[in-house]
Amino acid sequence: MAGDVTFFPVGNGDMTLVRLADAAKTTVMIDCRIRQPGDGVPDVAAELRERLQRDAKGRPYVDVFLLSHPDQDHCLGFKEHFWAGPLADYPDDEKDDEDKRIVIRELWSSPLVFRRAKRKKGSDGKEHVLCADAQAFDAEARRRVNRNKAAGFTNIAEGDRILILGHDIDGKAEGLEPIRVDAGRLIPRINGSVNRHAEIHLIAPREPHDEDTEDELSKNDSSVIINLHLAARPDEFEYCRFLTGGDAGVLIWERLWNNHPAERNQLRYHLLQAPHHCSWHSLSYDSASECDDPKVNAAARNALGQAESGALIVASSTPIDDDKCDPPSHLAKMEYQVILKQPMGRFYCTGEYRTRKNPEPFVLEITPSGFRQATPTGAAMGVAAAAAPRAGRV
Repeated sequence: MAGDVTFFPVGNGDMTLVRLADAAKTTVMIDCRIRQPGDGVPDVAAELRERLQRDAKGRPYVDVFLLSHPDQDHCLGFKEHFWAGPLADYPDDEKDDEDKRIVIRELWSSPLVFRRAKRKKGSDGKEHVLCADAQAFDAEARRRVNRNKAAGFTNIAEGDRILILGHDIDGKAEGLEPIRVDAGRLIPRINGSVNRHAEIHLIAPREPHDEDTEDELSKNDSSVIINLHLAARPDEFEYCRFLTGGDAGVLIWERLWNNHPAERNQLRYHLLQAPHHCSWHSLSYDSASECDDPKVNAAARNALGQAESGALIVASSTPIDDDKCDPPSHLAKMEYQVILKQPMGRFYCTGEYRTRKNPEPFVLEITPSGFRQATPTGAAMGVAAAAAPRAGRV
């Protein structure tokens, strides 16, 4: 079985499922935005369930759920559609399959889990209160951390596993070294085991600067950024690179390029999920709507411009029009298309695939020749697959 990456059409939000090429069909889910279907809103919950396996008790599951950061457009539906709590207490076994909550075998979180679930006004004068879904995630992450600490970080079963990804201020993640991964390193295991079919490099969140405040780090710029090196087939270890970074803004991409030159190689990609739903603010400090001549930040543009031959960039957003909206930003789309010109790549928007009126999940298969659109089925037959050139070993 080939591995694949599915981008679900969730408007301005993220919901991505990575399926590895191993025999176990290991799944890594990145964020979710599950809205009530109807009136042009696709039933992404049903689409997700179709792609998941069931365990021995008939429970749908993902091997890993990664929350890039706790904004509502990245975790909406978590409380309703995923089980949070010990597996021994799972209450849905007698329900119909479509009503069973999805089991999360291992949770990945940034250290944001150690901050208050309900926040008062920040230094910017805005309210910073986590939505109900983010609070549910927060509570589940805390439960798993406490379970790991109580067990001495040994013999942790599925449903209790957690990894804390990256740095935080004031040493709030100290003492959790067995379940913490520093930026700049490989995530060592997936659901408790080493998996040769993926090498997952943690790029951010990085160690904060002295001038950074908790309010600043609690928002978009605390997003987890990873580069997944994905094998194409069970017995073929030619890796393709998938770079994704939540809502990380221009400050973070600028710092990654300027402050970590030895690690620029980890910004190379065959597939990029355009950060913050194709926002201009991931490429520039200037406002596209308020500035007559907004300038691209050179360092951030370099960080996001490491496209390999035939690379694809996918904006998880509403349709992109030539207007003042941001996100998605038409100006950002044009900049990404410039980035893709030399490597002869292609730009896609989830809100426009296959049609604006009825968007469908956008599935990219990992092949020895690189990422390509998966072979259409059913009513979608007849739409040609667009293959990318061969991805080299990394």
